[in-house]
Amino acid sequence: AQTELFGTDQVGQTTDNGLVISSDQYLAPYGDRMVINNGKIMSSAISPDGTHMAAAITDGGMALSIVDLKSYKVQQLIGNNAGANLRIPGNDIGQEGPTYSPDGTSLWLGQADGYRKFTVNADGTLANPTFVSIPRVDGKRALVAEAVFSADGSTVYSAVNGQNRVVAIDVATGAITQSWTVGTAPRDMLLVGGKLYVSNEGGRPAQPGETTMNSYSTQVPADPATAATTTGTVGVIDLANPAATPGSIDVGLHPTALYAKNGALFVTNTNSDDVSVIDTASDKVVQTIATQPWAEATVGYQPNAVTLTDDGHLLVTLGRANAVAVYRYTTPLEPVSYVGLLPTDYFPAKITTVGNDVLVSNTRGIDARRPNNRNPAGYGTHDTTSSLTRFTLPSDDVIKGETGKVFTQNGWRGNSLAKTNNTGAVPPVPVPLKLGDPSTIKHVFLIIRENRTYDQVFGDDPRGKGDPSLAQFGENVTPNHHAMARQFGLYDNTYDIGTNSAEGHNWLMQADNPEYTESTAGEYIRSYAPADDVLGHQKSGFLWTGAQAAGKTVRDFGEYQQFLTKPADATWQNLYCDTKNMVATGQDTAYPMKTSSPMPSLNNVTVANYPQHDLGIPDIYRAEIWKRDFEKNGPANLNLLELGNDHTGGQPSGPAQVADNDLATGQIVDAISHSPYWKESAIFIVEDDTQAGIDHVDGHRGPIQIISPWARHGVVDSHYYTQITMIRTIEQILGIHPMNQKDSAASPMRGAFTQAPDFTPFTALPNRISLTDGLKTPPDCGVDTPAPQNPLAAAVPSATVPADKQQVAAQWDEWKSHQRLTGPDATPDFANPAQMNHFTWYQAHAWTKPYPGEDKIFAPGDVPGAYIPAADTDG
Repeated sequence: AQTELFGTDQVGQTTDNGLVISSDQYLAPYGDRMVINNGKIMSSAISPDGTHMAAAITDGGMALSIVDLKSYKVQQLIGNNAGANLRIPGNDIGQEGPTYSPDGTSLWLGQADGYRKFTVNADGTLANPTFVSIPRVDGKRALVAEAVFSADGSTVYSAVNGQNRVVAIDVATGAITQSWTVGTAPRDMLLVGGKLYVSNEGGRPAQPGETTMNSYSTQVPADPATAATTTGTVGVIDLANPAATPGSIDVGLHPTALYAKNGALFVTNTNSDDVSVIDTASDKVVQTIATQPWAEATVGYQPNAVTLTDDGHLLVTLGRANAVAVYRYTTPLEPVSYVGLLPTDYFPAKITTVGNDVLVSNTRGIDARRPNNRNPAGYGTHDTTSSLTRFTLPSDDVIKGETGKVFTQNGWRGNSLAKTNNTGAVPPVPVPLKLGDPSTIKHVFLIIRENRTYDQVFGDDPRGKGDPSLAQFGENVTPNHHAMARQFGLYDNTYDIGTNSAEGHNWLMQADNPEYTESTAGEYIRSYAPADDVLGHQKSGFLWTGAQAAGKTVRDFGEYQQFLTKPADATWQNLYCDTKNMVATGQDTAYPMKTSSPMPSLNNVTVANYPQHDLGIPDIYRAEIWKRDFEKNGPANLNLLELGNDHTGGQPSGPAQVADNDLATGQIVDAISHSPYWKESAIFIVEDDTQAGIDHVDGHRGPIQIISPWARHGVVDSHYYTQITMIRTIEQILGIHPMNQKDSAASPMRGAFTQAPDFTPFTALPNRISLTDGLKTPPDCGVDTPAPQNPLAAAVPSATVPADKQQVAAQWDEWKSHQRLTGPDATPDFANPAQMNHFTWYQAHAWTKPYPGEDKIFAPGDVPGAYIPAADTDG
């Protein structure tokens, strides 16, 4: 939302506009709120008698939460966390469900390979879990979505999302009795009369000669430029003629939720930002309802649930707008009339009615503000809440009055996208007032790092709002970042939005996290890396495609890439020595690599010899590869650089990897600022997410830097900023049209820039701790000898493990060997975040200091919260 509106508000504060959250929004939902502190609600269902809600939840060590709607309290928690009332194996949950049987005596929860079946007790709680398995097909797991019971309860029809089919399951035996091939990624399903309707989120199968992209080993029709899907369908299975090929109805992009009433089937087309109305008698779309309430942007509201009240109000949740859109509806053929908006909590995902009550399940609730007894010093991004909001639908006049609140909470206002009049009379300024007006900045560098919070890096800087007790990587580990913060500015109220890398890179490259990535977070099996799943791409493209459309040049160094090939002997040690040799002799690398992307628009601008994320590659190696390209080819208008070894988890110790990242970053800034391009450059440094630690203000608060002759120097800027406002600033500088309603609403960070440039370059500082600290095998060229540490800054502990902690440290080394941190299968965030954060903390404190809020150093399997989420699904 507009940064002017936020001022210096902090996440977690309640203001006149509502609760401040990390996504450029305020929250002040209509009705009553019940916060569920045990993770994100991914989907929910109401019991047949209307007394209970079963919510599938993730990211809190639980899989199910049973809510008593009479007392409006959580009655039971089910999962594999120690705090569960009922323990089950696995926390993986599908996009849709759970599902009650028609008589309310059983409940089925979709998981990766089938359904967890429960008995429903008389008081609404669950018991007796058993598993109904669905086998793999051609290596693909089931990844089941919605389940639908036959009217007599003898059969369950399952949308088998991972296998692009629907199956019939005999409830008594668990046997599959029928199977139908449908479109790609079947998701929601309804039984209407004798027909099964299923939303195929990926649309129809590809036809010969079409441009396609991958999603879970299915080739999906896709746009070659934006890499987004181009079709969406609703499958129709005639149960009276089960041998017939299912029918198909074309709808919008990413059809998700289905709801049927009075001869109409409503389909939320999440990526088209509209709702299809299907006449179930003819199985034809007879009306399409736009869900784009703000005139400035047509993309990014993400309609994802729908219901119809008895008095003719059609209610559609707009996930990314934190709102319910209300329409007057009469018949399928009669056009609806728009009434207005009602505010919800963060990311509404399900809506239903129980009597006169409207119930909204909000995936992220009040953001990551879970009361945390383990970490009383602060918050983490995985401290996710969810919420249930309940209200009686008010009069149309009240709804119209609430609409303005939704606009304010999202920062929607007129003339947000004012464009140049092309008269040529406007003098250049760093951040132009209108899109397309000239800027003094011609070259933007976006350096993307991994996973640190503000307090972890800058908690020791007394100028800002930091907690020094949480500063794991203070000035002696990150001398360059501290020096840049002193020279160019310290930003202590800026937030990343995502929980993890699957979300974080989306927020930076798409100014959004598509609903698909939100809703698959209960498994992360279809995909985790956003580049190689076409379903994770919005139709308006990416930051680089926007730059290309604006006539700007782009060069990508590792960001949003998917594939990496490197020599078998390209070990961390050999690459460290190779870097020293390249610097000393000017020779080329002895270990040539190749990075590539499945997206043509990105592959065309990729610098292929710059390696993508792999903790087995030093960042100083990447910096040297980048520097040689920079000196030879110069910069593009938009330069994307992935520089993520501050993630930690590689061969050197955690502090050594952060120091490696700090030195590489300093070297890149040094090279740019001493080049002929410096006078027209701006460098933005940001984490993709901040999940790997805690922060005393909020887990999303991150260490950003803005480095430019045109940046205000030496300031402490406490204005509320986010990754979205940073992306909007880049768009404004380069004349890139915003991608969706989020960056359209965001205000550029004009206050971070000045009309009076200071062209003083930055000179990189040497590392103060050994980059080879913690290696089991030293490099052939010798260990790194660092510069002296600053005695006034917090000392960096030795990598030597005390004798009484060597056994537990060895258990952590064994754990680390299974976390896909390096090598050909290196995967960002594969390691369980709670375990990863503890491991990094122990390393940063020489195995002498327990994690905040705890009284001992734990072995990996004993870490509290180690099921947030499971390692086999956070891949």
